[in-house]
Amino acid sequence: MTGTNGRAVVAKRIDDGHPDTEEIRDLARAAGYTVVGEVTQTRTEDPALCLGEGKVGELAELVAAEGATIVVFDNRLGPYQTYNLGNELPEGVEVLDRFKLILDIFGQRAQTKKAQLQVELAELRYELPRAEAKASLAKRDERPGFMGLGEYDESRERDIKARISRIKDELERIEETEAHRRKQRRESGFDLVALAGYTNAGKSTLLRRLAEELDIDENEGLHPDLDATAESENRLFTTLGTTTRRAEFDRRDILVTDTVGFISDLPHWLVESFRSTLSEVYRADLVLLVVDVSDPIEEIREKLVTCHDTLYERNEAPIVTVLNKSDLVDAEELERKHEALSALAPTPVVVSAKTGENVAELRERIDEELPDWRRERLVVPMTDDTMSLVSWVHDHAHVEDVDYGNEVTIDFEARPAIVEKARAKAGELSPAPAE
Repeated sequence: MTGTNGRAVVAKRIDDGHPDTEEIRDLARAAGYTVVGEVTQTRTEDPALCLGEGKVGELAELVAAEGATIVVFDNRLGPYQTYNLGNELPEGVEVLDRFKLILDIFGQRAQTKKAQLQVELAELRYELPRAEAKASLAKRDERPGFMGLGEYDESRERDIKARISRIKDELERIEETEAHRRKQRRESGFDLVALAGYTNAGKSTLLRRLAEELDIDENEGLHPDLDATAESENRLFTTLGTTTRRAEFDRRDILVTDTVGFISDLPHWLVESFRSTLSEVYRADLVLLVVDVSDPIEEIREKLVTCHDTLYERNEAPIVTVLNKSDLVDAEELERKHEALSALAPTPVVVSAKTGENVAELRERIDEELPDWRRERLVVPMTDDTMSLVSWVHDHAHVEDVDYGNEVTIDFEARPAIVEKARAKAGELSPAPAE
């Protein structure tokens, strides 16, 4: 990203109310910038500049006074607005809108092939309407470079569309591989639990509480959580890829996956670009929707609605809402929020991933919500291969008892698919030959 670690001024316009710049400041810092000032305005959008002309002049003065190298808008800017704003600001100052900043952050954090492809797909979808605008204006006005948008290259629009198609095909192949891996894990007796929610809701901290063992990971050697001594960071987009850890419950083996965090006001094209990562949520046996209960009620409500819209569109697994960071609110506030959110989260689990409070209760709830296991008793002959079967059942199921006599009796609980496979393996055992 150009200008990373530079000085940034944030700007925001809203139609009515009071502009809140907390999140855009967090995003700018996540991108590596030092935020040195802000300009906000409440008014209808100016088609040419987003802000009013006078406010843009104020912005230019602040940028010059603070020596800023970039202006970050917490708005979606059209290509003409970006160009016009650049002309009003000191020379060399870059203008980014909210979504370009997010894409730049994604680009910094993308370390796996899958993540890099998803970032590139989102960037191309961001650029496509700008390329189409150049094409439209160039054809209409017959002036290459009209409005400073650059020379019109008729092939650029075609190249973007072709590249989008190729990336989608490559991501589909990656998804097929991951689907095969999920199937193998289920066949190995694992239940799959996904953590979903907004950035900084505490998902990574909760992952540590539920699954301390660093056993399985999608991005081995690349994810900060792979360092067992690493602290969970208060940082947006720490988890761009997915991190999967093994959690041992009393009678289950569970794989818990921490996925990319949602952020507010994402356009559909950006969410869709990361559909491959979200597939880890859509294909789980259980989703834990993690919410920061210390947020204001209205903000929590908005986030829950957005998450539900995203998750329920494709997700078939049960969703349990986890109200995290209970250590930051008192009992009275917690009760008030619990009641206010009852329609969206009727039976949430309240925890503090940081202190460990109620995590045991959450583990019980996870066990209750996951698909029921089946009880099975296998009676098999004692042969040279019988102990291999007993060992396999121990590895893939919860064994309650094994009785060794003339025959071997195994009592266990497991996922239905494991029960069927155990039966098939038992059927392959031949009785020992008579002496």
